Amino acid sequence: MDVLQRIDEQVKSNPIVIYMKGTPQMPMCGFSSRASQAMQSCGVEFAYVNVLADPEIFENLPRYQNWPTFPQIYVNGELIGGHDILMEMYQKGELQPLLQAAAGKVEE
Repeated sequence: MDVLQRIDEQVKSNPIVIYMKGTPQMPMCGFSSRASQAMQSCGVEFAYVNVLADPEIFENLPRYQNWPTFPQIYVNGELIGGHDILMEMYQKGELQPLLQAAAGKVEE
């Protein structure tokens, strides 16, 4: 399978996915660390792809949606953006409802 097809399948088969350097438990850069922490604080499960463990994805993900940096966050198959956009959404209170809706969680 072509790497862009693999990425497309990952994005479309996971309601929420972050492409990051490292893992949420062991991030390998500050941007990935802060983004995954913000997502974890929203109380929903999400998939992640460690781009450092897959050189093909590391090299080709920037071409997938023409976004040059990591991390990249996708919700319901759509690119939300990277660290700056995610943190802005988090600070405005927009991230949690978005992720909860994607995960099928209803606010109590």
